[in-house]
This record gives sequence, C-alpha cells and structure tokens, in this order.
Amino acid sequence: MKAIICTRYGTPDVLQLAKVPTLLPKENEILVRIIATSVNSGDVRVRSLDVQGFMKIIMRLVLGITKPRKAILGNVFAGVVETVGNRVSTFNVGDKVFGMTGLKFGTYAEYITVSPKSNVIAMPDNATFQEAAAIVFGGQTAIYFLEKAKIVEKANPKILIIGATGSVGTSAIQIARQYKAVITAVCSTEGEQLVRKLGVDKIVLYDKQDFTKQSEKFDIVFDAVGKFNKKQCEPLLNKNGIFKTVSSVYASETVQQLYLLKALFEKGELKAVIDKTFQMDEIVAAHRYVESGRKKGNVVLKISE
Repeated sequence: MKAIICTRYGTPDVLQLAKVPTLLPKENEILVRIIATSVNSGDVRVRSLDVQGFMKIIMRLVLGITKPRKAILGNVFAGVVETVGNRVSTFNVGDKVFGMTGLKFGTYAEYITVSPKSNVIAMPDNATFQEAAAIVFGGQTAIYFLEKAKIVEKANPKILIIGATGSVGTSAIQIARQYKAVITAVCSTEGEQLVRKLGVDKIVLYDKQDFTKQSEKFDIVFDAVGKFNKKQCEPLLNKNGIFKTVSSVYASETVQQLYLLKALFEKGELKAVIDKTFQMDEIVAAHRYVESGRKKGNVVLKISE
C-alpha cells in the first residue's frame, strides 16, 4: 500500500511517499480503507519536533530519538471498512467510518487497522469523507478544553477565543454556541469574514489592536493556538474565570466526543471548515501551508477516491 513516511525530524521535505507492506487485520480489528485525513498542527509539531527546552527531550523519548518510531504520521481518518476480523460484530464491510488514532498515528496511508473499541464510529450520514475527516481534530480538541474550562456548568458564559480561525478555533466557536455562550473572537483582518460566517459578531482584530488591553472580562479565555499564557490573559478573566490553552496538555480524545461531533454535524449545528485539499503526493506542500500559519480551518489530505 502507499503511505507517507517521516524519515527523520525536520522540514516538510523529510516526508516521502513510499510503498509499505499491506496491513492485515487481527481477529479483533477492522481494516479501513482511508479516503481522507487531515494535516493539522499536531502533525506539524511531531514532524518538526517543534517543542522547547526540556520538552524536546521528553518528546524524543516518547516519539523516537532521531525520528518518529511510528513513521506513518497522521491521526484522523474517514474511510470505508474493507475487512472485518472474525471476532468483530459491531462493524460490517462497507461501513463508512471516521475516527482518531491519537499518538498511534498511521493515517497518512491507504489503509489502517483499528480496534472497533477504539476512537472510531459511523460517519455522520450527511458528511462527505473530506468533511468527516475535517471535523475530528479541531472538534475533539475544542470539546476537551471547553469541558476542562467547565463550560457545561456556566449559564450563557462569556468566552474569548484566541485564534478563532484555526481548526480548533472554528470548532470551539460552533461548540461553544451549543452552550449559548456569548463569544468574542480574536483573529486577523483576513479571518474576519470567516468568523462572521460562523455567527460571531464580537470580534477583536489582533492586527489592529491588542486584545489583552480590552476592558471586558470573561468567564473563559481559550487560547486555541497555544501562543499565550495565563499571566498574559489574567486581566481578561472575571473573578472566577478560567484560562485554557492548547499548549498546556495533550487533549485526550474519546469516542463520546466523536458521537457529539456526529450528532452536531447531522443537525447542521457543526460545519466542516476546509481551507484547502491536497493529494498524497502533495504532502510536502500541505505541511508547508499548515506550518505557514495562513491556514483557515482545516487542510484535508485526500488519500483515495
């Protein structure tokens, strides 16, 4: 099968399209033919080993010393069940599924084997494969951090979302609206139109003003790009306000998060924001684009038809 291999840590050029052995599912696994995956900030960070100080040592110990032990990166997928192990009863051949592999990676490939008990469920009925792949990373990350910020316990919470046009930010806007949140989005002038399309009217353009200097206080300040810390944002919090940033911890993914994303998409309350779509042989260009910081929403990688 074809797969994209990360030969070592470094620039996007370390990614190579190669032939690797075809996967065979175990009796308690399903084989999924991947139609689409995404290129997200997590993929870029692993490929480039973009962490500072002592964390770089930790990352090498966890992921691999000179290159990722799991050479096939990518952590989200949407595709079709190709083969079912003889001990699997929850999926059938031909089922359309989507999910996330987390630190197991492996989705930059034509096929992947996963446990039916892992983070995989039936795709939203009304989603394309590209849309299903696009909503996973940002959606699950946004759900994780908003729940950690106790959004479910707050009535009409006032929330400031920094980096509102990325994959996590666009998802956070749509998920926060489910809790009737009063949202203020921080983005550039270039991203203003997208944020307004997602239903946000209160916008701070960071290329025109310093959002940390505003007088308004918030119940939740969510840094969806990982460039700010609590000290910088503390003046924006009300007395019991909570600050969360994607750079603080790894966002744990759960199957319950997937079910929520599926339900919201099927009800039309969550949209897949797709900036660009690349083919497998364009993986270097896809990583360069994500790394540039110009991405709005999600970048999809098309694996097969």
